[in-house]
Amino acid sequence: MPTIAPLLSPPQSQEQLLAQAQQLAGYSLGELAQLAGIPIPRDLKRDKGWIGILLEIWLGASAGSKPEQDFAALGVELKTIPIDSSGRPLETTFVCVAPLTGNSGVTWESSHVRHKLKRVLWVPVEGDRAIPLAERRVGAPLLWSPSEEEDRQLRMDWEELMDLIVSARSSASPPATAKCCSCARKRQTAKR
Repeated sequence: MPTIAPLLSPPQSQEQLLAQAQQLAGYSLGELAQLAGIPIPRDLKRDKGWIGILLEIWLGASAGSKPEQDFAALGVELKTIPIDSSGRPLETTFVCVAPLTGNSGVTWESSHVRHKLKRVLWVPVEGDRAIPLAERRVGAPLLWSPSEEEDRQLRMDWEELMDLIVSARSSASPPATAKCCSCARKRQTAKR
């Protein structure tokens, strides 16, 4: 494989971001960590966000832990997704927390979750726990935006969740949250 290097500044376009992500496909996490000079944890038990942090470094992400898109200037959110040997997601993907207060006047169009899901760079990573972390490979990325139908479904899920929060029927919120979060995972699988 050709030698690659992390982006030292945020990408200037979605095309540049996607091209850099495509260059990472096929590399192991260990190779990328070594090239970037980052220590590799033994496992993800105490370092759950390590893969995302590693890829943020390689892709020039600027948001860090701020509540905005990872590539705010481009309007793109980065999401890593662990996959099995068939390319199917192994777990749901966290997007953001649902605000429990300050919801008055918030609409789907102005919501944080819609902002994050408007444009997503999905980067699949081998997630089989039998594969040592350093040997897991990065897959081919996908730059995704929801279709009209997907946006409609996400909006319905979000509105249902907001109704539950506002009415304080918290006993029903876990399924609604899982349903909303699972939508993004299902869309990633469907695009393969």
